[in-house]
Amino acid sequence: MDKNQNPTANEIALNALRQDVLSLAFLPGTKLKVEHLQQSYGLSSSPIREALNRLTEEGLVKADERKGFRVAMVSDVDLQDITNMRLMIDLPTLEQSMNSGDDKWESDVIASFHLLEKLESRLPEGPVVLNAEWSALHRSFHRAMMSACPSERMVQTSGSLFDQAERYRHISARYRTVIKRKSEEHKVLMRAVLKRDIATAQQLHQEHVLSTQKNALKALAQWHQDAH
Repeated sequence: MDKNQNPTANEIALNALRQDVLSLAFLPGTKLKVEHLQQSYGLSSSPIREALNRLTEEGLVKADERKGFRVAMVSDVDLQDITNMRLMIDLPTLEQSMNSGDDKWESDVIASFHLLEKLESRLPEGPVVLNAEWSALHRSFHRAMMSACPSERMVQTSGSLFDQAERYRHISARYRTVIKRKSEEHKVLMRAVLKRDIATAQQLHQEHVLSTQKNALKALAQWHQDAH
């Protein structure tokens, strides 16, 4: 049976906890108690602890020997660090992916964009908080473009940094007053990638990442103001 159709308890715990952290179901600074998570997810303590340790490695959770686990805080400095790291990793990863990608890779990029575009066309006009389906398809599209890079570590690091930026996308979405569809932006990026136009694709990706940071920094200021 396909592994994804029959996930292990560790995978269930990791996916559920990561989703709750990224979507802000667990706010920054929230204490993550193993016993409470066991009840929420209906799992034993072992996969919960494994998930907490994995998310600690990914920078989404902070561990303290005396205080246990907490959701990592958000800050301007953290967002800027994530953005800088994304550009350092993503641009060469994208270049290597474009150089190595085959027909199957191209079809995966096109298919992932198509699913994202179809969903966006069904979303209502006006400000919306990112939903789980859009977030998953958005992640799939960006990962598809990077996926042909021969370095598995570069692909994994790129994906991890994308996830670390996800909480900031959700904060940004909460304070969005004007909805701006990303499908056209994604389409232009996809076309450059499929044309193997490395310079243009890297420039567009950099603008995409920096735009995310710019919008999130504005929202973060409002987020901190509301918290006080």
